[in-house]
Amino acid sequence: MRNVNIPALLLALLVVSMFIGVGFAIALRSIGLILLFILLGFGIMGAGIANKKKKSGSQV
Repeated sequence: MRNVNIPALLLALLVVSMFIGVGFAIALRSIGLILLFILLGFGIMGAGIANKKKKSGSQV
């Protein structure tokens, strides 16, 4: 059985929860919350991708 990368899993769950938050904000019809959750979701996702690139050492 492979080891689970707990920090990466938590980061992925956080990104998913941000996009669930977008759905909740749409239900509330709150433009501010929609934009906040979208920006947070993409920001956290970008940080995770940058962290993965840094750890793997690829320079593409």
